[in-house]
Amino acid sequence: MSRSRQPPLVTGISPNEGIPWTKVTIRGENLGTGPTDLIGLTICGHNCLLTAEWMSASKIVCRVGQAKNDKGDIIVTTKSGGKGTSTVSFKLLKPEKIGLLDQSAVWVDEMNYYDMRTDRNKGIPPLSLRPANPLGIEIEKSKFPQKNLETLFPGMSADFTSENFSAAWYLIENHSTTSFEQLKMAVTNLKRQANKKSEGSLAYVKGGLSTFFEAQDALSAIHQKLEADGTEKVEGSMTQKLENVLNRASTTADTLFQEVLGRKDKADSTRNALNVLQRFKFLFNLPLNIERNIQKGDYDVVINDYEKAKSLFGKTEVQVFKKYYAEVETRIEALRELLLAKLLETPSTLHDQKRYIRYLSDLHALGDPAWQCIGAQHRWILQLMHGCKEGYVQDLKGTPGLHSPMLDLDNDTRPLVLGHLSQTASLKRGSSFQSGRDDSWRYKTPHRVAFVEKLTKLVLSQLPNFWKLWISYVNGSLFSETAEKSGQIERSKNVRQRQNDFKKMIQEVMQCLVKLIRGALLPLSIPECGVRQYGGWEVKSELSGQWLAHVIQTIRLTYESLTALEIPNDMLQTIQDLILDLRVRCVMVTLQHTAEEIKRLAEKEDWIVDNEGLTSLPCQFEQCIVHSLQSLKGVLECKPGEASVFQQPKTQEEVCQLSINIMQIFIYCLEQLSTKPDADVDTTHLSVDVSSPDLFGSIHEDFSLTSEQRLLIVLSNCCYLERHTFLNIAEHFEKHNFQGIEKITQVSMASLKELDQRLFENYIELKADPIVGSLEPGIYAGYFDWKDCLPPTGVRNYLKEALVNIIAVHAEVFTISKELVPRVLSKVVEAVSEELSRLMQCVSSFSKNGALQARLEICALRDTVAVHLTPESKSSFKQALEALPQLSSGADKKLLEELLNKFKSSMHLQLTCFQAASSTMMKT
Repeated sequence: MSRSRQPPLVTGISPNEGIPWTKVTIRGENLGTGPTDLIGLTICGHNCLLTAEWMSASKIVCRVGQAKNDKGDIIVTTKSGGKGTSTVSFKLLKPEKIGLLDQSAVWVDEMNYYDMRTDRNKGIPPLSLRPANPLGIEIEKSKFPQKNLETLFPGMSADFTSENFSAAWYLIENHSTTSFEQLKMAVTNLKRQANKKSEGSLAYVKGGLSTFFEAQDALSAIHQKLEADGTEKVEGSMTQKLENVLNRASTTADTLFQEVLGRKDKADSTRNALNVLQRFKFLFNLPLNIERNIQKGDYDVVINDYEKAKSLFGKTEVQVFKKYYAEVETRIEALRELLLAKLLETPSTLHDQKRYIRYLSDLHALGDPAWQCIGAQHRWILQLMHGCKEGYVQDLKGTPGLHSPMLDLDNDTRPLVLGHLSQTASLKRGSSFQSGRDDSWRYKTPHRVAFVEKLTKLVLSQLPNFWKLWISYVNGSLFSETAEKSGQIERSKNVRQRQNDFKKMIQEVMQCLVKLIRGALLPLSIPECGVRQYGGWEVKSELSGQWLAHVIQTIRLTYESLTALEIPNDMLQTIQDLILDLRVRCVMVTLQHTAEEIKRLAEKEDWIVDNEGLTSLPCQFEQCIVHSLQSLKGVLECKPGEASVFQQPKTQEEVCQLSINIMQIFIYCLEQLSTKPDADVDTTHLSVDVSSPDLFGSIHEDFSLTSEQRLLIVLSNCCYLERHTFLNIAEHFEKHNFQGIEKITQVSMASLKELDQRLFENYIELKADPIVGSLEPGIYAGYFDWKDCLPPTGVRNYLKEALVNIIAVHAEVFTISKELVPRVLSKVVEAVSEELSRLMQCVSSFSKNGALQARLEICALRDTVAVHLTPESKSSFKQALEALPQLSSGADKKLLEELLNKFKSSMHLQLTCFQAASSTMMKT
């Protein structure tokens, strides 16, 4: 707030004395900041503001008017400083009386001018020459209300020149506080004035008594001569002579004074013309001054001059004044049109709009310029929005458009949510996952994203001023105090209609914003009739989830900015609906892109196995989903006023199905990897556990994977997925408020178990069938016969070969995954024991030696793989033994036990793997 200015101070006036209408120059300090700041100027108590001409803050020129006081101060009053003071005074001189023949070089009293219409001199009424203070004592004006005096003295007046003069009223008004002694003095003064008037009349009579007698004698002599001549008018009579003398005197007088009287009439006419020109020069110069001030842009000065002229000459009946005032009205009407054109011109600032509206309201412009400005601004905003869209569409098509999106974008327009992709999640198993996408997106903003940013930036730059203009219109701050009073009644009638119309304008802007964004990002959500107006984006690829998340963040910030303007929420509901649809679409697109990435994971399988028999594929799968969910964190989070993405059952079902699809795609990838031809598998390095000895030297550091080994690796990954990965993913889904997690987990687990079982059966079939198929030929090799055989000396080679094959399976499985060993070996043992039981049951009869040999081999196999026996394999071994004759003598039993010990001792090194597995199982 600026510091208040000092009150005006008059320090000099030149000349310091003169008759009324003398031109004077006033000098001083703080005499105003401009012509509009000067609101009062009195000299000797007379208001001289009409003739005042403000020159500077230290100089004012004016003419002195009629005043009651002969000497007084010069008081200047300004808006900025208030009422001032004076250190000098002005002396008002009375004009000298000028005769008919006297030449005058001074300004004559203009109040006493010659009126040619009535051909008479208009002088001051005699009553006005009476003394202003008839009592001759000091006048002290009372503060008694005028209305009360009029009620107390009905029909009377305090003017002592009036016929209804009331002395009591005059005394109350002018001498209510005067003492009784002063009133006595007043009575004495009145008596003295009355005596002076009587004495003056008597002295006048005494002084002219001799003249009176001479005139009487002359008249008497004339009377006697007339009686002697007779009353008839005859030639040579005295009457005739007297008439002739008077006529000659009249003719001589007319000849003598005709030129003087002509000059007097001309001087009176000139004086009257000069008087009019001087007094009303403000009006005569006003059209030219208006034109000059309009060219300079000083509209405030024009409005002040117009208001002054309107108050003085608006209702004049003088034709000259009417003519000039009509010219003023013509210039003002042109100014109204100019200001209205500037007001409706776009673009323009809020400050300029308010200024032009205030000017037009002060000029009493027809209609409602403020509402016209609001309508023009509304149409301008819509035009800018559609122009923005057309520019980007043309640029996308390769035609130079209105905008250059790549140049208009700021450096910080890259989506913040994509920063999550550059981070590596610290999962407990580590990661070798790398995004296969090109990082060029960081430097190439899609046209549609750039368009949304530009469009929202445009709305946020225009709508706040548009809203503030409406608020100023409603509360009346756009108008001056005078215009506010004059237009208040009219606006109050239209306020309800105006509110409805403005609400429709805001809703139209919001709907246009939403439809333009939908046309760019969600073209299927707009009706066909609006595709041409709001669509037209010829793009084949859809935006990625990361860019959609960035767009959502941009629109959210736009919504927050509009809410800060206190725009009602019902007008912004369309933006909330748009945000919800974009969030849903972002989730869908992100999950679809995630599914595409999952499909490509099979290409990244490096077949490098860790100590637990796992490759990096399950971890890559989990990381891929976690990264996708992290990129959706801001999208799924509900801001104030937003609804949940999963509030619609249809959305829940689609998201659930997409999630299930992602899990099943990965399961399908595992199945493809397990059945991949050997020629398609690259040579790689297996990470072998140092605690597992290379028993037969068949597994070297450089090794080409077989189909069985790939099956084992995939089986190991399936086990890990079932126990850990799928459960972790379900927790992440739940953390991000996904719906239908139980269904996702159940369907995924069922598919995974089905694949696991199918792959496991394939592997068992590959490994068990050769071993089972070698039993029967091995048993009957060399035409062996159970009925006729030698006494047993040990376990035959076919069983040793079968055990070696089982050990090879153990070694292969153990190399890949220790956890799969019990599961695989138990199934292989089941197949071998079942086949052995079948073969024993097919033998019709055994000799004593044959039975002992068979029992030795069955017991040797059973005891060797005892750690991997299952109820089914135990049952098969039991059935095989039951098919043999029982041992009858203790010698046979002893021999059997010795042969078993001998077998175990000779195969000790080979059977170590089963012992290690046994100890491990015991510890477990």
